[in-house]
Amino acid sequence: MKIQKLTRDAFAAFGDVITKEGAHHYSINDGTTERFHDLAQIDVADGHGKPLVSLMQGQPRQLPLKVTTMERHPLGSQAFIPLSQNPYLVLVAPRGEFKPHELNAFLAHAGQGINYAKGVWHHALVATL
Repeated sequence: MKIQKLTRDAFAAFGDVITKEGAHHYSINDGTTERFHDLAQIDVADGHGKPLVSLMQGQPRQLPLKVTTMERHPLGSQAFIPLSQNPYLVLVAPRGEFKPHELNAFLAHAGQGINYAKGVWHHALVATL
């Protein structure tokens, strides 16, 4: 499988790329802060969902990676915004029945987060070296 560059257009079928690049922004706090506004469509309305924030610390994985498990969240979206400057892989497949041949891989760089749309198949965090 070819690893694609993570861009808003390339990832649109799977969710949102969370990044400052190309985002609507404006100055706040007396000009001391730049706000990058409305970067992802957080969807937790089904099943009385509620938004929550967690921190995760992943250990780097060796490549090539054997994909043995995929997961999805049918009731809500799920966002990841890395705190490190390290690249990571994003492995996704379209909603519906999982089909291994529809697996997509994206390389995310520093300053890029992702928001998986509701029901999108994805692999657990894949931190790289």
